Amino acid sequence: MTNLRDLYQEVIMDHNRNPRNMGVLDHASHTGEGFNPLCGDQIDLYLYVNDDSVIEKICFEGKGCAISTASASIMTEVLAGRTVGEAKEYFQVFCESVTGQHKDGNQTLDLGKLEVLSGVKAFPARVKCATLAWHTLLASLDGSDSPIKTE
Repeated sequence: MTNLRDLYQEVIMDHNRNPRNMGVLDHASHTGEGFNPLCGDQIDLYLYVNDDSVIEKICFEGKGCAISTASASIMTEVLAGRTVGEAKEYFQVFCESVTGQHKDGNQTLDLGKLEVLSGVKAFPARVKCATLAWHTLLASLDGSDSPIKTE
């Protein structure tokens, strides 16, 4: 178990040090702003969703803790090329995973790399760090113009 935990920490730290898809997306079809007042995490999310509801490009900017940054980075890798419907399904399953609400065996979606963040369920204050990018994503896909706050 310790080796697996070490691997998970290594993946989180790699995505924190070298975030994927970081930057502004010119001509984004969807944007979102998120803020976690508890620890100061901030994210600006940019997506380009085509006419077939496929997320062609997704990137982010911001500053935050390692968990927040890693979550946003992995999210962009997982969701690029997926449909809006699939992204919403990932949102649901990911949030259930990090809050401890899903039951083993009931999960129909493979979270892949996102599984490394499931350990935050043991630290309720860190759940908000892990889900900030995801709540920002959902709000942007739903057309919300209001900044998302985790409080």
